[in-house]
Amino acid sequence: MSTLPPRRRKKKTKNMYFTQDTEDAIVKYNGSSDPEERSKIYQEGIHYGFFKLTENIIHTFKFYYTEVNEIEHLQHEVITFLLDKIHLFDPTRGTKAFSYFGTIAKRYLIIQNTKTYKKRVDKAPVEELHHSLKHSYDMDYNPMEKDELSDFMDEYLIYCNNNLSSLFPKIKDAQVADAILQIFGQRDKLDFFNKKALYIYIREMVDVKTPHITKIAGKLGDIYKEHYMFYLETGYTNFEDDSYL
Repeated sequence: MSTLPPRRRKKKTKNMYFTQDTEDAIVKYNGSSDPEERSKIYQEGIHYGFFKLTENIIHTFKFYYTEVNEIEHLQHEVITFLLDKIHLFDPTRGTKAFSYFGTIAKRYLIIQNTKTYKKRVDKAPVEELHHSLKHSYDMDYNPMEKDELSDFMDEYLIYCNNNLSSLFPKIKDAQVADAILQIFGQRDKLDFFNKKALYIYIREMVDVKTPHITKIAGKLGDIYKEHYMFYLETGYTNFEDDSYL
């Protein structure tokens, strides 16, 4: 019986924006009481991670209902909110900083987008409201007590979107993967969720044959399963250390 040769790991590229170094910087920041030292730690080790995290979440989940004129201004609001909550992060509780702050940022954006959307709804004609967004939220939400499967899926989507070109170097493959990820990013708003309807929806977004969709969906599924098994075994995610890149 023949065995397949072990899969060669590609050399890791430096495109991961929220790494263990980022988490270490956050712990160091929280352990310091010197304002100048904290400012230096934040600028050198934390700001870029927060900036890319908020940027990715905003675009991945289409948080575009905002009262500010520029997305960068919205990012600044979220980053300021994260910085206000940074002292609450406790690495001894087993939650990775990427997951912790990603959850806080997403929750903040859900609440702010819902408020803005409701203002729009109050002013909109009734006939424009039949496609309204469906959000359910708790103002006393604790990021340490979350819907784990949903939040794992959110981290998975952020990771895949952030590394789309590395995971799928061919343009057509990346387009198919992007269409699939868009659908799952809006899973709470979909009225359908069966395989046939999803394939039709994807073909409307990208002009490809069904086998091509199956191939890309299979790779996305493999990435999901590998990380989810790790998550079930350890209780935390390892998207910052991946063999697919």
